[in-house]
Amino acid sequence: MTRHLRILGALLTLSLISAGPADDGRWYAGDYSFSDELGGFRILSVTGSGTKADPIEINEELDSASPVTLVIRAARPIQYHGFPEGAFHLRVVALNTSGLAWIEFEFELQEILGKPSEFYDGLSFDQTNPNPDFISSSRFARFENRFESFDRLRFTSGHADPLDRPAFGFFITDVTPVPEFYLVQDPRVPFS
Repeated sequence: MTRHLRILGALLTLSLISAGPADDGRWYAGDYSFSDELGGFRILSVTGSGTKADPIEINEELDSASPVTLVIRAARPIQYHGFPEGAFHLRVVALNTSGLAWIEFEFELQEILGKPSEFYDGLSFDQTNPNPDFISSSRFARFENRFESFDRLRFTSGHADPLDRPAFGFFITDVTPVPEFYLVQDPRVPFS
């Protein structure tokens, strides 16, 4: 009976972890925490472990068509040098509440806020072994992965109307892990 109670307690604890943000305002999944603290969007939920079979999934709401920045931090050290493994599969599901159609969507990695990632920082969309099977979108048919002089992933040939929920999947690697980095998300709208 005690064993069953421990299992039940562990399951309840796991369900509460992804039920909402922690006391520090961060959402925890896998070896990382995720935050919308820089504004412009709102995280609705975060689940998953970061593997290919169980990617970290961030459900969020973007209420404008301006770039927003997701803050990603190491949640706990798991290697002898004090940083997480440095690689995880990510799925972003973005609810478009901007009132405008998105005709492209771009992601950019930054190790330093406001400065695009470069080759020597080790942070990329799997630059060392690019695998197109790890990149996907539910609303955009094509993607372009740019490694230099920045790390950007642009989804094109599609659209996301207001209240659509496009999903994007990709693999992030950091061969020289740092405790904090950023993912800029930039929905593109038509202009005349």
